[in-house]
Amino acid sequence: MTDPLDPGVTTAVRVLEAEAEAVRRLIGRVGSDFIRAVDIAANCQGKIAVTGMGKSGIICKKLAATLSSTGTPAIFLHAAEALHGDIGLLGGGDVVLALSKSGETAEILQVLNAAKRLGLPTIAVSGNPDSTLARHADVNLDVSVPEEACPLGLAPTTSTAASMAMGDALAMALMEKKGFRHEDFAVVHPAGALGKKLLRVSELMHRGAAIPQVRVSTRMGEVIYEMSRKGMGVTTVVSEDGLLTGVISDGDLRRLLEKSPNPLAMVAGDCMSRSPKTIAPNDLATAALAQMEGLKITSLVVVDERRQILGLLHIHDLWRTQMF
Repeated sequence: MTDPLDPGVTTAVRVLEAEAEAVRRLIGRVGSDFIRAVDIAANCQGKIAVTGMGKSGIICKKLAATLSSTGTPAIFLHAAEALHGDIGLLGGGDVVLALSKSGETAEILQVLNAAKRLGLPTIAVSGNPDSTLARHADVNLDVSVPEEACPLGLAPTTSTAASMAMGDALAMALMEKKGFRHEDFAVVHPAGALGKKLLRVSELMHRGAAIPQVRVSTRMGEVIYEMSRKGMGVTTVVSEDGLLTGVISDGDLRRLLEKSPNPLAMVAGDCMSRSPKTIAPNDLATAALAQMEGLKITSLVVVDERRQILGLLHIHDLWRTQMF
């Protein structure tokens, strides 16, 4: 068991408390300046160039990635590299978002000057509200902290925690203002685990000729052939007007063989389950999996409001995505 009096534990607790308090202090600073910063970012017609140096630069990389993944194109612009050619990455309609603890970093101020010459809006996230950066940016978000949690008072700790938290708050407020939805998230995360969990049924279902389908009047010999040919362990049964009426599964066939002396003389309408489990095409694939697991079934019929069959979703289609 960990000794609560161990010096390492004491230091860790002190650091966590200091960083938590630094973030908590930001709540009272979210006001008109924050709203203005969100408006500037939301009106960006190009991309947001997030610029910084040192530890702030590392936070900038994360913030640019967060913005890009939530509907706002963004890049990380290393302040020093910007002064040696990368300033050319800036174009009309862009916004510059600059992070600096001191607000006096020479490279950051030169990027700020370049942005001003290009007529680009600027947002500062500064640990010094009286700094040159804070005073000359179009808006400043104050992330100042009383002191660093570092025992030497040197390594950026509380200051970086505050900057990261404010950046996340800005990104999330911007995402909400722009109406970024689950569907949008899936578009920009097509290969990631998060994006896969946001796949829609329509993206995974079998369509057209791949759907096993028979009519109510189809004889059971043909039903069995259709089920074997399509290889999904089930077939849909439709009425004469083509609407879903029932399903026949492998389990239904086994039960039929146990009960009927001559099952091949029967038709699909005699053997089908009349309450087929269905799902809508726009439902999430995760919802489909939960329904299948809850009902202990392996497939769902995808239908529209009229019960017209649009597709068939098999549990193997979900497993193949490797999203669970």
